[in-house]
Amino acid sequence: MSAGRGVLGLLIGDRTSPRYFSFTLRGLAGSFIAFIVVTAINAVLPLGLGEGNEPGGIARSLIIVAILYGMQVGFAALVLRQLGRLDGLVPFMVADNWATFFLTLISVAISAAGMSGLVVVYGLGLVILVFEVNIARLVVTLPGLQVAMFVVARLVAAFVGVLIAQFLGLIPPIALDMPVS
Repeated sequence: MSAGRGVLGLLIGDRTSPRYFSFTLRGLAGSFIAFIVVTAINAVLPLGLGEGNEPGGIARSLIIVAILYGMQVGFAALVLRQLGRLDGLVPFMVADNWATFFLTLISVAISAAGMSGLVVVYGLGLVILVFEVNIARLVVTLPGLQVAMFVVARLVAAFVGVLIAQFLGLIPPIALDMPVS
């Protein structure tokens, strides 16, 4: 419940939101367990909804998440090291894991309700961007330009992670000539 309040606080930019998270190793472990649980739910749920029956679909989904997560944490650590703020890595990971947990649950609920399309994708993308900026600003306590560096590094990490997953054949290449609906 406390982490949920912290995530809601991050969404609205509440400066007191970090107090709802535990930045100890126990807090990191708890946030990582929540991340793993929601990742497993997200990987298995399509089977329950009668979608994604291809062989290896769950494993592929979990490998993609591992690649993206590893890239995101790795790039975050590199930037924080360059900024002399490696002390912010655990707080970042805790807040990001909990934000991912709750955002994935909301995303699953939206999907289960049958809502999809560009409005949903852009809406979730905007919420993710707000979380990224507010985690860097309020939890890691980076100043303005460093927030921008941190967020850009995370976006580049996601892009590189997607390229790696495409190279490994885990996801199809993005077609640039697809019609937008």
